[in-house]
Amino acid sequence: MSGNGLSALLLSTGDHGKILLALFIALVAAKLTAELFERLRQPAVVGEILAGIIIGPALLNWIQPTEVMDALAEIGVIFLLFTVGLETRPSDIFKVGGTATIVAVLGVVVPFIAGWALLSVWPGHSQIEAIFLGAAMVATSVGITARVLSGMGLISADASRVILAAAVIDDVIGLLVLAVVSSMASGSVNYVHIAVTAALAILFTVVTIAFGARAVNRVSGKVQALKMPHPLLIFALVLCFGFAALASLIGIAGLVGAFLAGVALSESTDGTKLHSQSGALTEFTAPFFLVNIGMKLNLSIFLSTRTVELAAIVIVLAIVTKFVGCGIGALKMGRRRAFQVGAGMVPRGEVGIVVAQIGLGLAAVSDSIYGVVLAMAVITTLAAPPFIKLAFANEPPTAQPSEYDTELQEELG
Repeated sequence: MSGNGLSALLLSTGDHGKILLALFIALVAAKLTAELFERLRQPAVVGEILAGIIIGPALLNWIQPTEVMDALAEIGVIFLLFTVGLETRPSDIFKVGGTATIVAVLGVVVPFIAGWALLSVWPGHSQIEAIFLGAAMVATSVGITARVLSGMGLISADASRVILAAAVIDDVIGLLVLAVVSSMASGSVNYVHIAVTAALAILFTVVTIAFGARAVNRVSGKVQALKMPHPLLIFALVLCFGFAALASLIGIAGLVGAFLAGVALSESTDGTKLHSQSGALTEFTAPFFLVNIGMKLNLSIFLSTRTVELAAIVIVLAIVTKFVGCGIGALKMGRRRAFQVGAGMVPRGEVGIVVAQIGLGLAAVSDSIYGVVLAMAVITTLAAPPFIKLAFANEPPTAQPSEYDTELQEELG
């Protein structure tokens, strides 16, 4: 169907019909491009993001970003990080905690300084714009990396554990930086609020990792004795969304809470079946998260040569500074592992887009800088999977098929 024909169909359809048709198009496009990229032996996640660029306003304009799509995208990344958390035992995080902290801190400091310094010397931009660009370059979209590593069966590799732990710490630090920058744009900085947010975020993370699995194990037997179908799955979903909501109330990203909920459930009984069930939910919802990122790329910014030059420099800096900063932080693991960690921390994804939207909403950044940050967020996300695949080449998979998958395969064949 042509773009004009599809647009006409969307216009003639009622509101609910438009939503359902848009979701249908997004899901089919994502899965078809993912299948194509898998056959080409490329990361499926790249295909799903490209699907968003193709069917979105940038090219065919079949569907546009909406509140419904944004909500589904958020649910998708929440399920994705929850599933990753199920594969991450608390003891694994404690083993890499020191290294992950260094990786996260350097992964914040180096990109922030680079972004701020670039726009400070680039003519025609204010200091607050320079600071916002630095804050946007700090972001890390662990959802993209987790998706790629899960597909490669490497989510439990040593470097993967460092990436996941560092990304949680990075997210907390990055959101605190954003809080400071947003306060500056509004005219004042509320240091008390920022300090309380930091303390609550650290307390929530440490307590969940240290005691969450033990607490869940105490109640999991009672949960499984319930008469409802799939009681452990229902309990897991309640915990996932509860922790995500709590994280948002504290002032950090909901996906951090979802990841921590998964960690708390990682040692629960019947965990393999739970992982398979949550994986099925992720396979349905994660494509909306990836398509949504692609739909938000605004190609019109590339009509200005000067903006293109700035965007190109920002994108290169965004990639290099994460590689260098995070790689240096992981050097004691060896050069190969350091390269893997650096590659895994490159994508900015939805986190960079959120920073750009906040800056535009506060009238702190111009339309051109907003477009540059969007381009940086999407293109670093597209660039990351090939880097990750290269960095983890010849790495033996660490994930084993679950008991549920094995039983299903036996039944089928």
